[in-house]
Amino acid sequence: MKFLTPALVATTALVAPSFASAAQVTLTTHMRNYGGEDAYLGYYLTDASGQYVRHLWIASGKSRWWDHLSGWYAGTGGSSSEISGLSGASLGSGRTREITVDVEDALINAGYQIRVDVAVEHMPNSPAEIIVPLDDANKGQSVPGRGYIATFTFDM
Repeated sequence: MKFLTPALVATTALVAPSFASAAQVTLTTHMRNYGGEDAYLGYYLTDASGQYVRHLWIASGKSRWWDHLSGWYAGTGGSSSEISGLSGASLGSGRTREITVDVEDALINAGYQIRVDVAVEHMPNSPAEIIVPLDDANKGQSVPGRGYIATFTFDM
């Protein structure tokens, strides 16, 4: 019995990480030439009904504009602990950004969606400008934006 506990602990330590495995998902966003200030983008996951699941990334230089990313902001509440380490600078007109994030394997091919909200100072906000299912059928497929984003793709 003395040997059973250490063996169980060692086996669990080797098996448990496989349950929490994650895929690296690369998000590529090409912005239109919209002629305004740099855009703030909130990337997040929702379930199939559009309910916020978790934050992926935010491109924003100033937190005071976060509430203009309405779907993203409603989910995160603008909490800096929610986005810690998962942020970068805003993205300019005509520019492209590629970021890589970790997404739990259990969320892929399971009805979840990648959403992107966009806001530009002194211009209309564009909530849920991108909505694309997080599944193998959509990886590598170019999705047009409804306003500021020319195209969006993800790969894994």
